[in-house]
Amino acid sequence: MDRLEFAQRWKREIVHTSYVPLARADIVQHLADCVDRLIGELTGASPPGAALDVGAELVQIHFTNPEVLSRTLRLFAADLPALVPGLRRDRLFTALGDLAAGFAGRLREQTFDEQEVIKQAVLHARDAAEEALRASEARFRAVFTASALGIAVVTRDGVIEEVNAAMTRIFRRAEADLVGAAVFELVDDEWLDALTDVVTELAAGDAGHGFLETRFTASDGAHVWTRLSASLVRDAGGEPGYLVLLYEDITDRHMLQEQFRRQATHDPLTGLANRTQLQTSLDEALERTHPGRRVGLCYFDLDGFKAVNDSLGHPIGDRLLRQVAQRLEVVTQDEGALAARMGGDEFVVLVPDSQGATAVVDLVERLLREITRPVLIGSHELSASASVGIVEREVDGTDADALLRDADITLYRAKRDGRAQWVLFDPERNAAARHRFWLSAALPAALDQNELFVEYEPVQRLETGKLVAVCANVRWDHEEFGELGADRFVEVAEETGLITRLGSWVLEQVCRHAARWAERLGDDAPVAAVNLSVRHCRDPELVADVQGILRRTGLPPRSLALCLPERALFDHQGDPVDTLEIFAEMGIRLVVYEFGGDYRGVGRLRHLPLSGIRIDGPHLDRLAEPTDPDPLDEHLVRCAVGAAQLMDFPVIAGGVRTELQARRLREFGVSLVQGPYAGELASALEIEQIVAASR
Repeated sequence: MDRLEFAQRWKREIVHTSYVPLARADIVQHLADCVDRLIGELTGASPPGAALDVGAELVQIHFTNPEVLSRTLRLFAADLPALVPGLRRDRLFTALGDLAAGFAGRLREQTFDEQEVIKQAVLHARDAAEEALRASEARFRAVFTASALGIAVVTRDGVIEEVNAAMTRIFRRAEADLVGAAVFELVDDEWLDALTDVVTELAAGDAGHGFLETRFTASDGAHVWTRLSASLVRDAGGEPGYLVLLYEDITDRHMLQEQFRRQATHDPLTGLANRTQLQTSLDEALERTHPGRRVGLCYFDLDGFKAVNDSLGHPIGDRLLRQVAQRLEVVTQDEGALAARMGGDEFVVLVPDSQGATAVVDLVERLLREITRPVLIGSHELSASASVGIVEREVDGTDADALLRDADITLYRAKRDGRAQWVLFDPERNAAARHRFWLSAALPAALDQNELFVEYEPVQRLETGKLVAVCANVRWDHEEFGELGADRFVEVAEETGLITRLGSWVLEQVCRHAARWAERLGDDAPVAAVNLSVRHCRDPELVADVQGILRRTGLPPRSLALCLPERALFDHQGDPVDTLEIFAEMGIRLVVYEFGGDYRGVGRLRHLPLSGIRIDGPHLDRLAEPTDPDPLDEHLVRCAVGAAQLMDFPVIAGGVRTELQARRLREFGVSLVQGPYAGELASALEIEQIVAASR
């Protein structure tokens, strides 16, 4: 759609609302020029002020009906973004506001001109001869009758003496009801004092003009917004005589502007305050108006909401969000708090002037009871639950960013600790959580800047004492925190979704090292083992990624072992995942860890193409104690080893520390061990030197 098409649409919207002396072709060209100037301001090609001029020109070419402005603003708000790609909403709303201001300003000037004509006609009618009086009266009556503005002649004490037809239309009252009534009846109580001041100043002769925006509630409950222009008419002796009040109906424009303001500060789905309004309210709540002022912030996150969207569809999910929002709003309004939607299924409740943590917790528990009440949506009865992070503190010494950050981190603790509960801010635990967030934020850059490196834990065959394999262990040389083990950041990578990228990086490094070992050590080169997380195992690109790494590094597949958690071996229906057969056919060895997590399904492993099973845990650790092992620990370890042997899988024991522990495990049937007993962590070069020396 080009500017001429847009101008044609604009003309169709407004041309029937007013009498315009221009030819229709001239109107389109004029409107097209206006569109050009407005686009120039929006794109920065023209200096500011074009929107004001466009609004004023609409009045100048006689588009004076208030409906013109309403239709223009709606058209521009809906279609200008398509005409100006990349247009920012805040710039659009600013331009529309300027256009409305230009229209209103020029219409006000025209009103003043009309008002002056009326005033002069009144003066001439009083002072001129009878013939001149009749002529002046005719002119006054022509303006008085035909004007789109409501006109009322009012005594100095505010009694209406005469009104035109527009007054009856604007205020939805008959002429008989208006004449003789007080003008003060035409405003709501909130504007009564302001109108009284204007009338009093004019009646006393202290001012010649007065201006005011007012609201009047009609008998049907509808709100009528008007712009009032009041003038004093003096008698022949120059003394105050009576008042002429002109009312411009700005209801449509006011409602449209109110709609724009609401769109800018409220969430379109739920109607709650949005981030913008929350930030404004937060700034107000954090003002230090009195010593000891406190504030509370509660961060809500619905539990399992994604499952509702995935199973029942987004329309049902949206209706559930609206129900939750309504319940939050009802309770918070009663408490003088603000409920806002942060996005997705996250909500925030702001409690200004908190009465303490106990009061905020009580409010949260009431809100949770409301949220968990069943919701009937169509034929579905849904029960929502939420996790909440609560921060309550003195205003002094905090700011909006710190308050939101601490509430967000506290919410994370609530979800990690079990969900469907609230957790109160704890400085020490939140410091640990912030530390995890810092690591998660720094991890992508660490991968790019080669701050990570791989070391290897030897795997020894108990029967011969020979190093036959090594297990990769990724570490991070952090600039601030020093050298970090995998236990400090791998879980963070799993939670943030970086585990796939991290796992692929580790696979690439390990395969490069193993390829060098194979080249230099031949058959004595150890098998390189890499642990894969559940999330990485379910990556649809895993097979292609492994194939690409083996191809780039030249590592024979038989020299690589992938260690997979038991729960990653089967899909949601309990069937083995296809990647197992693919890797086995490639020649890659497959080892299971976290063995025995579900004893009911142990038998499912029997027919899988596995090369071994790794066991570890506290029961195995206690076998290192010099005293006789606890019968329960011994029984559990024997059961795990026995189950693996019955399926013809060799067993690897992890975390083996002492010779006594190794001897006991060998008696149980364990063939391979890793841990301090088999050797400490070593670099790729050190592993090569160890194997070479053992030859």
